[in-house]
Parts: sequence; C-alpha cells; structure tokens
Amino acid sequence: MDTSTTTDTDFEQDVREGLTAFPKFLYSKYIYDAKGDALFQQIMDLPEYYLTNCELEIFQTQTAEITAHFKGNGQGFDLIELGAGDGKKTKILLKHMQEMGYDFVYKPVDISSNAIADLSASLQGELPLVETDPEVGEYFEVLDRLKAFDKRKKVIMMLGSNIGNLLHKRAIAFLSRMQESMNPEDQLFMGFDQTKDPQVVLDAYNDPTGVTAAFNLNLLHRINRELGGNFAVDKFKHWEVYDPETGTAKSYLLATEAMEVHIGALDLKIRFDQWETIHTEISQKYTDTVVDWIAGEAGLERIATFKDSRNYYKNYLFKKRH
Repeated sequence: MDTSTTTDTDFEQDVREGLTAFPKFLYSKYIYDAKGDALFQQIMDLPEYYLTNCELEIFQTQTAEITAHFKGNGQGFDLIELGAGDGKKTKILLKHMQEMGYDFVYKPVDISSNAIADLSASLQGELPLVETDPEVGEYFEVLDRLKAFDKRKKVIMMLGSNIGNLLHKRAIAFLSRMQESMNPEDQLFMGFDQTKDPQVVLDAYNDPTGVTAAFNLNLLHRINRELGGNFAVDKFKHWEVYDPETGTAKSYLLATEAMEVHIGALDLKIRFDQWETIHTEISQKYTDTVVDWIAGEAGLERIATFKDSRNYYKNYLFKKRH
C-alpha cells in the first residue's frame, strides 16, 4: 500500500504549524529520510555519542539476564521493537534467543521505510531462522494496533532513549497508551539516558566534526526538496544547550541573518529575524527517581534494571501495575 500521500500531508501540516508558531519549531521525526538515516548511523559511530556503546555494553554483558525475563513461562512471545533502526543491538538478543531455542516472533517497527528495508535484508542474511514481521509506522499508530496482540505474551522494546524525545507530560501520555495496550503478563523494555557531567551531554549532541549539525540541518534540506522550499541552509547553524536542573538537552537551528523563506507546496512565506530559532529536538536525561515517577503516573512499575559500567545509561523492564 502506498502511504506517501498521507505522510506528505502530515509533513505539510506539521511544517506549516511549526514555522508559523512562535517560537518556531519542527518535529525531529522528519529528519529521518534516507539522508537523515545515513547521518544518524554516522552519529551513532561518533566517540562523543556514548549512548550506543553504553547500551551495546549492556546487551553484550547481560544478554542471558535480559532474555530470561522475556522468556517468562516459556509459552512463546512476540518481541515488538519501536524505532528498530539498524537493529545492531537487538541482534545480540535475537541471536542468543535463537540459540537457546526460544519461541518468539520479532516485530521491528520504524517510521523510516529505509531503515525497515535495510534491517529486514540484514536479518535475512545474518539470522535467517528468526521469524520476523517488520512494519513501517509511527509509534502512536502502532500502539493502537498492539492491542490486537493478545494471544500470548508480548515484550515491547524501545531502545536508544527514544523516550527522551518527549517532555515528561508527553512521555507519561505515551507510556500510558502503551500500558493500555499491555496485558498483565506483558512487559516493556526501554532505554533511558541518565543524568551525568553536562559537558559529556553537550559533546554528544554537538560533535566537532559537524555530523550532528548536518543531521539537524537535513530538516531544511528536506523541506526544500519535498515541499519546494528555498531555505538558504548555509545561513542556519546548529546550536545545542543542556539544562542540568531539568535534565533537558535541546537542539536548535539559528538564522544567522534576517531573511524570508518561501515554501511553494504550502504557498507560505516565513520571515526570520537574525538569530531567530527553530527548535528541532529535545533529549531528556533521567534518574531512577524520575523514571519511577513517570512510569508510576502511566500505570507501570519497574521490575528490573540493567546499567552500563559507567552508569551513563540504563535499560528498565516494566510491567503493568496491579
């Protein structure tokens, strides 16, 4: 089924909403076209971007402990991963579960059709015996469909601290909807980046090689290419800030000079003052206390915690609170 028309309509509506608001904003999910996907793969390989290696360490050193929770009573389960990406970390778990003879189906879900296509191809080559059922879609769309997965246990997985893209109020709403899609035996396995030295956080989102800047600027390139915009992308710069009080990192695009931008598909002219911002992304950092509060507000309770050796990052396992 061709979903490009629906996606384009959402893109147009969201771009119009964001660029006519004050202050201006754009949703980070639209960074992820083919170019954005490739840039994010580069980001995950950067030495400053600690998140990937921290979670990879957890998976490599605690594989058996994690998957033992998934197996449960051994009656089989569906492993549903939201935002699956390239599946690099998940493949460690999949390989172990296959070798141990677990009865499971892996269902990777991602907003990016490119990511799902690449992941499906790599799984077929690397782990052909793992039963896979991939799907392209947004988290909230898929959450509605998850309610139909009620014949056996399901484990919902969300890695890379993707939850950190939501402020607390929206995170609670997101987790609440996820909790509503869960049965009593279901589990939620999720990554949460932890608070740490603020400089470490800033470096992770503002690397000296400029890959993160190019990643955020890809939003403007995509508007130019798909919506007939005329952004002078080289006249915008990426700017990162981190507030250790709230644990919130924010990414902005700044107009380095006053200008007017026309977006043909929207028949829209947007005026920018010099140094005016477009807010593109947040990356929330957490403590156990905050995680337990958010989970509790959403009707979930923590049943296990897995952390890396530097205590930079944690994966939590939740169930419905009775």
